[in-house]
Amino acid sequence: MADLFENPMGLDGFEFVEFASPTPGVLEPVFEALGFTKVALHRSKQVVLYRQGGINFIVNNEPKSFASYFAAEHGPSACGMAFRVKDAHKAYARALELGAQAIEIPTGPMELRLPAIKGIGGAPLYLIDRYDEGGNTGKSIYDIDFEWIEGVERNPVGHGLSIIDHLTHNVYRGRMAFWAGFYEKLFNFREIRYFDIKGEYTGLTSKAMTAPDGKIRIPLNEEGKAGGGQIEEFLMQFNGEGIQHIALLTDDLIATVDKLRAAGVPLMAPPPDTYYEMLDERIPGHGQDAAALKMRGLLLDGAVQDGKARLLVQIFGVPQLGPVFFEFIQRKGDDGFGEGNFKALFESIERDQLRRGAIAGAPATA
Repeated sequence: MADLFENPMGLDGFEFVEFASPTPGVLEPVFEALGFTKVALHRSKQVVLYRQGGINFIVNNEPKSFASYFAAEHGPSACGMAFRVKDAHKAYARALELGAQAIEIPTGPMELRLPAIKGIGGAPLYLIDRYDEGGNTGKSIYDIDFEWIEGVERNPVGHGLSIIDHLTHNVYRGRMAFWAGFYEKLFNFREIRYFDIKGEYTGLTSKAMTAPDGKIRIPLNEEGKAGGGQIEEFLMQFNGEGIQHIALLTDDLIATVDKLRAAGVPLMAPPPDTYYEMLDERIPGHGQDAAALKMRGLLLDGAVQDGKARLLVQIFGVPQLGPVFFEFIQRKGDDGFGEGNFKALFESIERDQLRRGAIAGAPATA
């Protein structure tokens, strides 16, 4: 996608998401079920690279590291993320000039120093300019700091997930403007969507931010005025602000979901039958196989204008890392976030909260 607006940091998509857990062995089976393969081991630390398509997940099990302290506070979680930039040194210097806080990540001998600033929940936001896009050119950070596992494909197809589509942050009430300003000031993000969702008992507001490269999307969620809802519950369980979910893109969601289910990945309960009965009314002329969508619990959003369909298909996993979960998405010309499904997702989570008795003042359901 061409630049949407000025790109002063030279952004070029996500490079990786870093994960940690206070309990060993929690993350690895989750990622393997999601279709990721362990492809490389760090040369000097207890750090592993899992990959699927162009998605890099780093599992950091290094004792007494920043990641270990983050996991001790927040539980199994995404403890860092990385943006690709044209020039990491210049981007880092510019971020500090604009008020970002530096995070010093200890490095060992002959190891790259990855510049990082304080991001959501205090997690490091790395700025990476050594990367390749599947060409195996030997120029990426992994070629220097990691050893590739012999006989393992470096870019495994897995379940067909190809790139990170977006990372959603949950923030404290009143802090949405701060984090929107953080991404606007440092990286020239722009707000492209705003939602104000109200359920039967609770609500939330969401501001979707997109980077000038069109590849990095960061929706920001905060609790509605009534309080006691799903964002507040996340903040309590997570012990602070953080990455609520990671959305992964595929070119064929039906095939991907079939593989996810076969691997035992738990997915959110499907919407009621009326959701699919109303598809033709909500998106006339969508041309999708509603029966195939219904069979898998997939959500459809978008519109058809002048005979041209711009659609988005998505499904959400249930939380597997504490309150953190994954989303699986296919874009057919729609660059949104499933606005038409946003309320359906919200209401599904609210129903789960009601079932668990997690909403104060609301009756628990069977």
